[in-house]
Order: sequence, then C-alpha cells, then structure tokens
Amino acid sequence: LSKPVYVKGHEIYISVSIGACVAPEDGDLIDSLIRQAEIAMYQAKSQGRSRLQFWESGMQAPYSERMQIEVDLRRALARNEFVLFYQPQVDAQTGEVRGFEALLRWWHPQRGLLTPADFIPVAEESGVIVPIGDWVLRQVGAQMAEWRKAGLPPVRLSVNISARQLESADFVDSVMRAVQVYSLDGNLMELEITESLLMRDFEANAVKLGRLSAAGIRLAIDDFGTGYSSFKYLSRFPIHTLKIDQSFVQELDREENMSIVNAMIAMGRGMSLNVIAEGVETAAQLARLQQMQCHEIQGYFYSAPMSSHAATALLGENGRGFEQRDRRVAS
Repeated sequence: LSKPVYVKGHEIYISVSIGACVAPEDGDLIDSLIRQAEIAMYQAKSQGRSRLQFWESGMQAPYSERMQIEVDLRRALARNEFVLFYQPQVDAQTGEVRGFEALLRWWHPQRGLLTPADFIPVAEESGVIVPIGDWVLRQVGAQMAEWRKAGLPPVRLSVNISARQLESADFVDSVMRAVQVYSLDGNLMELEITESLLMRDFEANAVKLGRLSAAGIRLAIDDFGTGYSSFKYLSRFPIHTLKIDQSFVQELDREENMSIVNAMIAMGRGMSLNVIAEGVETAAQLARLQQMQCHEIQGYFYSAPMSSHAATALLGENGRGFEQRDRRVAS
C-alpha cells in the first residue's frame, strides 16, 4: 500500500492507518468494539499515520476530548471565534518591517485563547481546516485592503497553507478570490508551504502553484531544512522565499548548525531567493545571521505575534514597504 499509484499521469501516495480491538478481551458488544477500533485508528493517525494501533483503555478520554474539539470547531466559524495575529518579518540589517506572517488563534468560549497546536491537528483530520483556511485567506485580503486604504506602506502578508487546503480542488480559486475581491497586488500575498507537503503530490502541486505564480502570488518554503526534498525538485516550483526552520536558528552556537545555516543562506542568495530566519530570540543569533547576510528575521527577539491593531500601528511607524513587483533578491 505504500507504493505510489498513478492516476492520469500523477503520482499519488496513499497512507493507511488501522485501528483494531480484540474480542472478547476488549468486550463482546459489536457497537462497542467498532467504536474502540475507531478510537484506536485515530490514535494511529495522531502518531504519524501508516501504522497499526490496538485499542487500549486509556484512549477513551483523549478521544472524547478530540470529538468535542471537532464539534466546537464546526461552530467556531459561524460564531466568529477565530482571530488572526501578525508576527513581523523584518530586515535583518535595518530592523524595518518587510512583511507579516498571519497566525491563526481561536478564542474558545470555555478554554480561552488557543494556538494552532491545540486544534489544527483535529481540523486537518476532520476536514474543517479547508473552510477555516478560506476564512484566513479572506481575512488577510481584507487586512491588506484596510492598510492600503489607510495609506500605509505595502508589505507582504504570509499565509500558512495546510495539506487539506493544497489538496482541495478549489484551492487555486480560493486564493485568487481573496486577491480579486479586494483588488490586491498578488505579489503582496505569500503562501507558506512546507517542503515535505510540496513533495507529497509533486506534479499536481507544481501545476497549482504555477497558476498562482502566473497571477503574481508568491511562494515561501516553510521550515526549510526539515523535509526530505532536494533543490533539484524544489527548483521546479516558483519559489520566492526560503524560511529557515527555527530548530537550526536556536542552536546557532553549535558550529555544525552554524555551518548548515550559512550554507542555506548562501544557497538561497545564490538562487536569488529571499531568505528569512525563523525563531530568532537573542541578540547573538541576530548578529550571526547578519554576518551570514540573511535577508530577514522573524521571532520573539523583535516581536511576538500581535493583534491587527498593533500591527497597523507598527507598520505606520516602522514599515518601509515591499516593492510592488515580483521581487527577486540580488545576491
């Protein structure tokens, strides 16, 4: 089952997660056994998919919580419980704002403010992530239009794209609607996609992202260095930005990691790509990245994710603006 399937020239990979229980040890009622096997299946998926998991009694409570989160997620959009925070991406040399990454948060009526780690896995598994992703794109479009109307400098807004979104047949149209409804410059919207996700359905993704690139939409490789792809394949995508994963940045004091990050930056610059280092938290990390000529930084050293109001104020004070063209950074 792990072998690829070819459909109309496209290479498709299938994962299989299996949940199982044993009668009579786990019970003798058919409905109960089926429910337990289903819970075990979800446990298998949560552990990385493509595995077999037998039912254990300790799985019941987490599964009940998961089901409640899924129910709440389906209501959250209608109740306007989601909100976007914005983390600045700044010029590593000058500290000027070049863009923001839009980060989803959920104001849960009982649990308070939740980060993606608390609910995105369930949203992905249930498919609710697709309408949530569409909402994020619309909100980002509305935010850019609001900044333009206020006469603020034009800057990039980056949006994280999930696996379910990218696989959706409506994905390209959903992105284009967000741009066209607000009459936006496409090159101010950047889609962040992990390298492993890009490679999941290489040919189909290349076609989709090629269509978006033709409309001026930018593509960023998120968490670069953590996937399994090679530049031979990545070069076939219309990439504009490399985002170096924070796991490398946070250990820049190690010589091995410093060499890896330096090579990533040099490679990105050599390909005329914008290079952003994620997770910058200290002055020492910034100094090393400046020496390596990293273009931009993102992280708590400069700013935590902030509200729309705070981002608007920061942009008015410190935003240099992002050139209104399909910019490639000179090496």
